[in-house]
Amino acid sequence: MDDVFRALADASRRRLLDRLRTRDGQSLRELCDGLAMSRQAVSKHLAVLEAARLVSSVRHGREKLHHLDPGPIRELSERWIGKYERDRPQDRPSGPEKELTGGGPEFTYALYIRTTPERLYAALTDAEFARRYFGGGGPMSVWRVGSPVLWRTGPEGTYEDLDQVVLDADPGRRLAYTWHGLQPTHRQLRASVPEFERARQERSRVAFDIEPADPAFPGVRLTLTHDGFDSPDSDVLKGVGDGWVMILSTLKTLIEQEDTGASA
Repeated sequence: MDDVFRALADASRRRLLDRLRTRDGQSLRELCDGLAMSRQAVSKHLAVLEAARLVSSVRHGREKLHHLDPGPIRELSERWIGKYERDRPQDRPSGPEKELTGGGPEFTYALYIRTTPERLYAALTDAEFARRYFGGGGPMSVWRVGSPVLWRTGPEGTYEDLDQVVLDADPGRRLAYTWHGLQPTHRQLRASVPEFERARQERSRVAFDIEPADPAFPGVRLTLTHDGFDSPDSDVLKGVGDGWVMILSTLKTLIEQEDTGASA
């Protein structure tokens, strides 16, 4: 938390965070645009933000895209603001929100989790645990390449075959599978029947890449990439961003709480 306070103490770094909050997934060149700072200075500020886990970066072709991670700010808010505001419900803070946009026909999100690669992979593939962070639903599979991924859409639903299949299953490293299009329960999102039917047929892909975090951080970095969309205007692409952020934030909280309890 000291790293977070130090990172936020600099106005230039706060400005970079504001720019990423406005439009996530920017390259160094884009972040430098319009700033009265050299590329080297911006790079140094980004390194400080990454060390504090406020920013994560993902290689995208020849460029490295930077993403805002609101987790440490939420922790700071809970520790130093939230508990002092609990006696004043009328002034309860709303907390920071992550505004994400897909940079092209894909959505990418990275976060750090205090756990092991094996523990995280198990959390991604265990159907009972997945129900806890997918709001009662989630995937179920034997998790072998080519096997179907059954999907449960809610606490009262049953597991259905939505034509999803496992693309990659490397324990502790990577999990990937195809994603379903819009379902009949999403019919209200589209007034046009032909457009809705096209969205139902669209099949994208989701991948979870697990890698060791920085040596200074006792955990792993999880990078989610949801791609393969028909176009940047895909209705599925527009809908997955906020959902994935909430799902993975809940996953992080559950794992870290359980791991902390197990070690206590």
